[in-house]
Amino acid sequence: MFELNPVLGRDSILVGHFSLCQLRLINDAQFPWFILVPQRNDISEIYQLVEEDRQQLMVESCLLAETLHDAFSADKLNVAALGNQVPQLHVHHIVRYTTDSCWPGPIWGKFDSVAYSSEDLAGILQKVHSLLSDDLTLPSDNGEAELYY
Repeated sequence: MFELNPVLGRDSILVGHFSLCQLRLINDAQFPWFILVPQRNDISEIYQLVEEDRQQLMVESCLLAETLHDAFSADKLNVAALGNQVPQLHVHHIVRYTTDSCWPGPIWGKFDSVAYSSEDLAGILQKVHSLLSDDLTLPSDNGEAELYY
């Protein structure tokens, strides 16, 4: 049974499931910021995934990146798997604008996060769900829905 790192669970909201990864939204309204978390235990690096999972991660990452870039009219999309603070493998997909408060530097540690309002959260989830409806399974009612607030 897959176990999500508690820090990722605390800092993000489940958007849905691709075939390999959970898609999660970081609860910081300053940036459209998503993570892909491969549903595999005890994996901290991409190379530790079996070949089939590595390929699937790339498919899901590219699909998400293209969708986010187009849907949010990004100036740049930052995609990274750092894991310095949370060792469980997760790949950040952050929409960036030349006008954002951290541009052109990284966003980490610059400002305290600002949680989404209920209205803004519903809007971003609806947008992503509608754009990825062919590839994303929405959270079920078996306890996952509570992550929506």
